Amino acid sequence: MSRDLTKTFTYLSIHLTVGFSVAYAFTGSVTLAGGIALIEPCINAVAFFFHERAWQRFDARRAMSGRIAIA
Repeated sequence: MSRDLTKTFTYLSIHLTVGFSVAYAFTGSVTLAGGIALIEPCINAVAFFFHERAWQRFDARRAMSGRIAIA
C-alpha cells in the first residue's frame, strides 16, 4: 500500500474516532454519534471538492492577470 493511501486511511480513522467521540459526548447516544461520525466526513469531502475548485479558479485568474501562481 502506498504511503499516501496509508496516510489517508489513518487520517480517516482519526477523523471518525474524533467525530464519534465528540458527537457521543454531546448526545449520549451511540446511534446518533455513529450517524454523525459517518455523515460528517462525507459532507466534508464534498465541501472540500468545491473548496479546491474555488482555489483553482482563483489561481487561474491570478495567473491570467500576470501574477505568478503559487502551487
